[in-house]
Amino acid sequence: MGDIAIRVDNLSKKYKIGLAKPHDTLRDQLADGLKTLFYRNGHQSPAGGRGSQPSDTVWALKDVSFEINQGEVVGIIGAKGSGKSTLLKILSRITEPTAGCAEIRGRVGSLLEVGTGFHSELTGRENIYLNSAILGMRKGEIERKFDEIVAFSEVERFIDEPVKHYSSGMYVRLAFAVAAHLEPEVLIVDEVLAVGDVDFQKKCLGKMQDISKSDGRTILFVSHNMDSIQRLCSKCFMLKEGQLVAQGETASVVVNYLSRSCCRAQPNQWIDVSHMNRGGSGQTRFLAAQYSSLNEAVAFQPYSNGPLEFLLAIESDRQRSVGSLAITLYTQSGNKLVNADTVRLGQPVILRSGRNVVKLSIKQLHLNPGIYVAGLWLANPIASRSTGGEYDHVQSAFEIEVVHNSSNGFGSTCQSDGFVSCDFVVTNLD
Repeated sequence: MGDIAIRVDNLSKKYKIGLAKPHDTLRDQLADGLKTLFYRNGHQSPAGGRGSQPSDTVWALKDVSFEINQGEVVGIIGAKGSGKSTLLKILSRITEPTAGCAEIRGRVGSLLEVGTGFHSELTGRENIYLNSAILGMRKGEIERKFDEIVAFSEVERFIDEPVKHYSSGMYVRLAFAVAAHLEPEVLIVDEVLAVGDVDFQKKCLGKMQDISKSDGRTILFVSHNMDSIQRLCSKCFMLKEGQLVAQGETASVVVNYLSRSCCRAQPNQWIDVSHMNRGGSGQTRFLAAQYSSLNEAVAFQPYSNGPLEFLLAIESDRQRSVGSLAITLYTQSGNKLVNADTVRLGQPVILRSGRNVVKLSIKQLHLNPGIYVAGLWLANPIASRSTGGEYDHVQSAFEIEVVHNSSNGFGSTCQSDGFVSCDFVVTNLD
């Protein structure tokens, strides 16, 4: 394969829904066998066909082909159900493809689901040795890396406790530490990192940058966080309904993705975000959002240096205190410009069980006229032992238009280059 680390050729994966039936007893198995034989001899099945049970065929992947060079960091993006996780499971040898092939050069370390490869009855220490052995490491190599793995995972205090007592965040910390420190030639990381707290996510991104640049290892990274994708990945693939619909330089693919996944929203109107593509545990989630500049003269459109108010309808599974609630504004290429996060205020948002409405007000919006993408975020900035980090994250919920406001009317004519407006003066000192 030369310098090619991964080659995928016409990869396809098909699932049949409704075909498999569990057999509770030997009698059930014999009865189903006789029925199948009966229908094969020309008799109609109860469903009206010549088979056993009707089934639906779903192509999770269809004719996907690409190549990734050694040392590249590649992002994989797409809506839920687009085939991202299926692709990673095939590359990680967890499942077999229906058609096509995937060639991988070198040892693969993967982090796809919370607790993947862990035995719940074993301690953290024992699971480190177990996972390392599965990845092909010798005992001496594991022992040399052991202290570094534990320190990175930040679970020293619980390392001799059975992992069945770990929170999902602790699982991810330990699993990522093992996968990243045992030097696989290819590291595959799914959206599972979203379970951890914000600081640990940043730590993981930094570690992936280090191992790709200094060690020349190949990384595949799936995330709904476009800021992380752009910061980490030089190349990006976009999947839609199991097909590879875009690939290339990360910024251009992200623009393509964001333009497909959000709509232009009008001020003073509720926008349903309940069915949008998102990350997080879902214990607390956004249902709808509304925005307004509170200025009828500009038809309530946001304008440069004016106020901007958001109303957020939020559903919670129980009463809880949320440490981080944020509205984030991005450029259409996914660059983060504004992050109005309650963490900065040091003021948690108290939610009751059921539906809540929260108001977030920006006193002055220092953005020049243009189109911007609004993202929504709910999380605990520091996940405790029993609490996951991210509750809900809608990367691209809707687009808003910032207009120019003046005594002569309003419009979207830009008064200066750049995205951020500022007041300034010039003084002649001669």
